[in-house]
Parts: sequence; C-alpha cells; structure tokens
Amino acid sequence: MCGNGRAARKERRRLRKEGRRPGPPGPYALLPWLLMGLGSFSNLFQGETPSPWIGGLGLLAFNSLYVSVVFRGFVKEKRESPVSYVLLGAMAAITFGLAIGYGGSWLLFFPLLSLACGTILRHRWLAAGLLGLAVAACLIAVWRDDSTSTPWTLGYGTFISGAVTAAILTLSETVMELRSTRQELARTAVEKERLRFSRDLHDLLGHTLSVIVVKSEAARRLAPRDMDAALSQVADIESVGRQALTEIREAVTGYREGSLATELDRARSALTAAGIEPSVRRSGPPLAPQTEALLGWVVRESVTNVVRHSTATTCAFVVEGASGRVRLTVTDDGRTPAAPPAPGIGGTGLKGLTERLAVAGGSLEAGPGPAGGFVVTAELPADAGGGSGGDGTPDP
Repeated sequence: MCGNGRAARKERRRLRKEGRRPGPPGPYALLPWLLMGLGSFSNLFQGETPSPWIGGLGLLAFNSLYVSVVFRGFVKEKRESPVSYVLLGAMAAITFGLAIGYGGSWLLFFPLLSLACGTILRHRWLAAGLLGLAVAACLIAVWRDDSTSTPWTLGYGTFISGAVTAAILTLSETVMELRSTRQELARTAVEKERLRFSRDLHDLLGHTLSVIVVKSEAARRLAPRDMDAALSQVADIESVGRQALTEIREAVTGYREGSLATELDRARSALTAAGIEPSVRRSGPPLAPQTEALLGWVVRESVTNVVRHSTATTCAFVVEGASGRVRLTVTDDGRTPAAPPAPGIGGTGLKGLTERLAVAGGSLEAGPGPAGGFVVTAELPADAGGGSGGDGTPDP
C-alpha cells in the first residue's frame, strides 16, 4: 500500500511538472475546433458575405459563447447551472441565424454547436439535442443548396462531434470518480486496521498486565512462607508474558483467533491468583470459530475489569446455547460501580466489544446485577458447523 501511495504521488508530481493533470482533458483541448470557422472569417474579408458587420458580430458572439460554454462544461456545478443552458440556447439561436442567412461555410457552426452540447448536456437531453441538430443541419443544407459538404455528411459530423465529446468526458469523469473512490476505500481500510489494532492491543495488554500484577502480588505474599508456590506464580508470570508476545505478533498480522476454552482457563488462573473464586458452566452446541473468538474477548475484558475494579470474592461464567443463539453471562459479587468499568475511549474496552458484537449480529450489556455485583451479558448467533463448545455438562 505504501509503495502504491509513493508511486501515485510521483506520478502526480510528474504531471504537474509537465503542466498536465490526471483525469479528463481540459477545456483548452476543445478550443482548436474553432478553426472550423476560418472559412466564414475569410468570407467576411473577401466581401462574399452580405451585411458583413452582422456576420462579424455573429461570429464574435458565437466564439465568445463557445469558449464560455466549453469552460463551464468542465465544472460540474457550473455545467448543471441554468446559466449554462441559457448560453447554449443563445449559441443555438446564433447558429441557426447565421446558417439560414448565409449558408455555405457558415453551416459548419452546427458541428461546433454540437460539440458544445456534448460538454453540457447528458443522458436523454443529449440524445435529443444531437439528433435535432443533425436533422436541422441536413434540412438547412438541402434548403440552401450551397454547403461546402454534402447534407448527410454535415448531419453526420454534427451528431458524431457532440456524441464523441460527451462520451470522452463522461468516461474521463467516471475514471476520476473511480480513482477518488479507490483512494477513499484505501483510507477507510487503513482506519479500520488502525481501529482493529488499537482494540486488540488494549484488550491484550490490559488483561495481560492485570494478570502479571495479580500474580506478582501473589508471589510476593507467598515467598516468605511457601517458596515453591511463589516460584509457581513466577513461572505463570513468565508463561503469561511469552503468551502475550505471541498474541501481540498475531494481533499485528491480523490472524489472531481466540478460543473460549483457552480464555476461560486463563480466567480461572487469574481470578484464583487474585483471591477470587471462579466457576464455569457451559452447555449447548459447538460454536463457530468467530463466535468463540468474540466470546473469548468478552471473557478477557470481563476478567480484567473484575480484577481491577471490584472487590469480588466470586466470579461465575455461564455459557448457554439454544435456538441458534449463544449467551455468555459473567457475574461477580463485588461492589457495584457508579458506571460500567473501563468502558474504553475511542472503541476500546466494553464499548469496543459492544461494537464488535453488533457487527456480528450480537449484543452486549453490562450493568449492576439484581442481587448486587456486576453482570456482563453477551449474545451472538451460534453456528453449529464449527468451533469447539460445551458437551452439555458443567466444566470442571
């Protein structure tokens, strides 16, 4: 992604140096077509045009309107403005007046008018306008019988000049929109990845550091009277640290898949070390890997909050599955906080878990329990096609 971004910036710099910009051609590319009016300009100076002052004013007005319309056609807001249609209508009036009054090379203003229509009109209006101009050019050429080209050639040139112009501009605008959309999708992907990583890092480090602190305190308390038990806690700290390093690597690469059974085992160990009695009961069908992973995050965050923020002596985990849904309830008997513990800021903690479960079609609720303490309840769709789950009996 970084390589593509550098290449895009390099390409834009190269285009700026060359005086060009990515996207559709600019309005200046349509100005050389005004050279088609040189024949009429020559007729004015050679005295072949009656009332040359009228013809000269008409030529000046047409060229001025053409330049104005073409430049407005490359700005969407101006192109769709009523002023653009008024200017285009004035061009049409001048074109018909000059063609009917003078004929000959003055009929070549019809392709120029069609080209201007191609920059302004779209969809049905474009088709109707180009067909009408082509037919009108043929009929006037037949009526005048002095055109520099055959009537059908003039009509075909009138139609095709506007159609090709509109097609090129529409295609170029679509390419620009696709390019903008691609850049926006890339930015969105980066933002989602940052959010995912921040959530994972918060949940991983918050839980791991809490467990390390609890086990360190347990080792300090046990060391004076039971060195073997204290060394066992130190060994657990080492194991937790190594596991945290592995999980952080997995979080960075985006391939971490949690396991509910593993998280429940870790929850028992962390709660026991903190002097809190854990109990686990599981029932229902096997769970899909994604469901296991999400419920594992809920267990991890709930244990972190119990260890950090409550004075609980017991903590119960109940996993129940029925009717295509699975529910995880985490209940402790500690003091009830004034607000949900560690809700997180910017998509972390319980707030982040609520968003994750909502995306997967589930929900998460946290609040004081009816008998005191604090209760976290998570519900998700259960997929019987994969994952490991309970066997219908309580875990030991």
